[in-house]
Amino acid sequence: MTITRRPIAELTAADVMSREVIAVPKHLSLRAAARMLAGSHISGAPVVDHTGRCVGVLSTTDFVEWAGREGTMTREGSDKSACVCEWEIITTKAPENEQVRDWMTSDLVMSLPTASLSELARSMIDAHVHRVIVAVEDGKPIGIVSSTDILAAVAYANKASATGDSESPKLSGPHFLTHTCKEPCHEEYR
Repeated sequence: MTITRRPIAELTAADVMSREVIAVPKHLSLRAAARMLAGSHISGAPVVDHTGRCVGVLSTTDFVEWAGREGTMTREGSDKSACVCEWEIITTKAPENEQVRDWMTSDLVMSLPTASLSELARSMIDAHVHRVIVAVEDGKPIGIVSSTDILAAVAYANKASATGDSESPKLSGPHFLTHTCKEPCHEEYR
């Protein structure tokens, strides 16, 4: 994402979206998809068919729903249903035959690159989601706008206007936008 000096009301999806799209094939196993998301330090990604067209979204919410279904949690070393006690170790194991297409959210929220920030925010609020897939008419994802991207645009727009800063910081890559470490970092952007 590149922070600009343009007024926040003029910013579009193309201005704030993450352009490095990590897409999950719909036929991938749930276990492999979990490793893919975890390895990329992201909490959700578009799901694509064999043509690259977006057909859904897989997020941590889908994994929580999967883990909460009957029979997925067991006591370690046992096939019995889990009894959640403080001293028990509970594990969830995804069978190899569980595929992304079986657990993805197919009612996805998409937008064109020209959508305004307020349109994106309203879409997220109305659909109770944390990301909007940005695509062109063919349905192939070209970017993702997360709720964090919108917050960053608001935060840095206010900083740029308050300081009169003519040099806007360049923010890129999924690490900044999906920051998970507990170390103080990115001081140059504060």
